[in-house]
Amino acid sequence: MKRIVIGLLCVCLLLSFVAGVSAKKLKFAFMPGIADPFYFTMEKGAQAMADKLGVELIVGEFPKAWGPEYQVPILKALVARGDIDLLFTAPTSTEALIPVLKEIYDSGIPVITVDTYLKDGDYSKPSNYSFPLSYIGTDNFLGGQVVAGAMAVLLGGKGKVFLENTNPDVSSVMGRENGFRAGIEIFPEMELVGVEYCLDLQETAAAQVSAALQKDPDIAGVFGVNVFSAQGAYQAIASAGLVGAVKIATWDATQTLIEALRKGEIDLILAQMPAEMGALCVEWGYKHLTEGAEVPKKIIPGFFVFTKDNVNDADAQQYIYK
Repeated sequence: MKRIVIGLLCVCLLLSFVAGVSAKKLKFAFMPGIADPFYFTMEKGAQAMADKLGVELIVGEFPKAWGPEYQVPILKALVARGDIDLLFTAPTSTEALIPVLKEIYDSGIPVITVDTYLKDGDYSKPSNYSFPLSYIGTDNFLGGQVVAGAMAVLLGGKGKVFLENTNPDVSSVMGRENGFRAGIEIFPEMELVGVEYCLDLQETAAAQVSAALQKDPDIAGVFGVNVFSAQGAYQAIASAGLVGAVKIATWDATQTLIEALRKGEIDLILAQMPAEMGALCVEWGYKHLTEGAEVPKKIIPGFFVFTKDNVNDADAQQYIYK
C-alpha cells in the first residue's frame, strides 16, 4: 500500500509540473551558427511552428562568421536573460561547445542540437556530451554519398574530382566529406585529388578552387560542401571559363545557386530541409515540456536533389532557401 501511495504522489507531482509548464507561455531560444540563407530559413520554420503552438521564439544574434569565438558570447548573453525554457542551437565545433552547452544544461535549460552535433552525435551512450535531448539534422554522410554517385554519373564514372570544405572540426561538413570519399571509392576510375578548408569564407573557397584547377588542369568535377564553399567553387570555375567543362555539385539551395543551375552553370544541388529542422526543434521541445514526451536521440529529415531537369518544377520550389 505504501508503494502505491508513493507511486501516486510521484504521478501527481509530474502532472502538476506539466500543468505548470503548460499554464505559462514557453520561451524557446534559437542560437544559429552563422548568418546565411540556411539558418534564416531554419528560423522561419521554427517561427511558424512557434506561432502554431503559442511558443515565444527568441533568436540570438546571427554570428557574422563561423566559430566558437563568435558564437559563444552571443549564446551566453542569450541564456543570461534568465527566462529561457529550452535552447536549440547549431554547435560550431564538435568539442569547444561541450563545456558551454553543458553549463547551460546544468542550469536547468534543456538543449537540442540542430544541423550540427557534439562529438560523434551519439547522445544515447553515457558520456560528457550526451546531455542534449536530441540531434535534429541531415544524414550528412548519406548526402555525401548521394553527391558522389551523382558526380560519377555526370562524369561517366571516371575522372579527377576536388572537394571544397569549410571546417575540419564541424560534424555536418565532415560527414559530407567522409560520405563523398566513401562514395567515390566505389568507382575505381574516379579519384579525389584534393580537399581544402575555407573556414566559411567564400573568397577563400574561390581562391583555393582556382589554385587547385591551375595545379591540376585534369580536374573534371568539384563538390562544394556548404553555402560558402559551393558559391566560392562556382565563382572560381566561372572565372576560369570552365563552366560546363568542370562539373559542379553543390550543397545548400540558395537563390544564387538555384539561378546558376537554371542557367546551366552548375549541375547539381543537394538541398537540406532547414525549415523542417527548425519546426521539429520547437515541436519536440514543446512536447517534452508540456507532455513529458521522450525526444528521440536522433531526428533525421530528408533532403532534395535539384538538377536541371527538376529545378523549375512547382513541387521543387519549397526546397529553395529563403
